[in-house]
Amino acid sequence: MPRTTDGDGTPVPQRLLAAATRLFAEQGYDRTSVQEIVEAAGVTKGALYHYFGSKDDLLHEVYARVLRVQQERLDAFADADEPVEKRVRDAAADVVVTTIENLDDAMIFFRSMHHLSPEKNKQVRAERRRYHERFRALIEEGQKEGVFSTATPADLVVDYHFGSVHHLSTWYRPDGPLSPREVADHLADLLLRALRP
Repeated sequence: MPRTTDGDGTPVPQRLLAAATRLFAEQGYDRTSVQEIVEAAGVTKGALYHYFGSKDDLLHEVYARVLRVQQERLDAFADADEPVEKRVRDAAADVVVTTIENLDDAMIFFRSMHHLSPEKNKQVRAERRRYHERFRALIEEGQKEGVFSTATPADLVVDYHFGSVHHLSTWYRPDGPLSPREVADHLADLLLRALRP
């Protein structure tokens, strides 16, 4: 990414994303104008449209960048040479930590996903489905090995865990009593207790 010569040298796309994320979180996507974003980022509208075709593209990227990181990390956990129970626990905890670390992004996305164009909405749903399917495959692997109970279908187990993850932005506070890791450990332990035969 090209670097700017002014300011702290942060690449323009990162400055735009940081400004958009802050404004979308504070004001809401629909109440934030392109002008406000470029002013907060200290760039021109031309710079925004050079990197992002629209405000819609910015909204998509706010979420897509988190999902890319989570997918890479899930793939690494899933492919690790570890017992399936450890891989599931590691993946279940990691998605909680990475969501909390990107809480504004998650909150913006779940509040504003309906603003995405039909094409972008479809793309995001496909990306999320890929993540959920990889996670489900881990659960199914454990069920086939007899490590996990088959009493509850793997799809429902995945929905149960991700329902908790998707609600983090409504209640988690950085100044609260639990650290991201503690929340992650509790939710991963709950999942594993639900899976035990």
